[in-house]
Amino acid sequence: MTDEQRQNYTELLRSRLSDYRFHHSLCVAEEAVRLAKLYGADEKKAELAGLLHDIMKEADREEQTRYALMICRRPSPYFEASPKLLHAPAAAAYVRRELGIKNREVLAAIRYHTTGRANMSLLEKVIFLADFTSADRSYHGIGKMRSLANKDMTKAMKYALSYTITDLVANGKTVHPDTIDAYNDLLLSGGR
Repeated sequence: MTDEQRQNYTELLRSRLSDYRFHHSLCVAEEAVRLAKLYGADEKKAELAGLLHDIMKEADREEQTRYALMICRRPSPYFEASPKLLHAPAAAAYVRRELGIKNREVLAAIRYHTTGRANMSLLEKVIFLADFTSADRSYHGIGKMRSLANKDMTKAMKYALSYTITDLVANGKTVHPDTIDAYNDLLLSGGR
């Protein structure tokens, strides 16, 4: 990503997002670059995906659905049950269509940053964890989460996915199958 692209994307985000969400996007991009350096992922792709991951987070439901269906092909009952998941595939479709970003790794990292999935790439894990551990985040267990993210990506991913699943179940919410697949894949693969 060039300095000019970074500036253009930042201005676009500022026009589409609240101050809170804009700040979060900058924090995720910064954390994504840090984690990419730590684990050997492509820092430029990490910054790009981190910066744009929530570009559709505050779009109305109709716009999110329209873009998400460009990638998902058909409506998912999980998006109906948990509408806040919809912004991730919508964001991937938006950056591909409106910004001309075609890199599959970047698009997948954006698409799966909320749910994860089986066989996640290194970049997908970096963005998932960066979103979970960015400097603006505060939740019970964030200290442990950040500590794990700094030491062992596999343990951090297991913890993050377990935390997500436990929280959703405790609150009577559905768990997207991709999240369960991501967790099971980490357990079955021995954490590759």
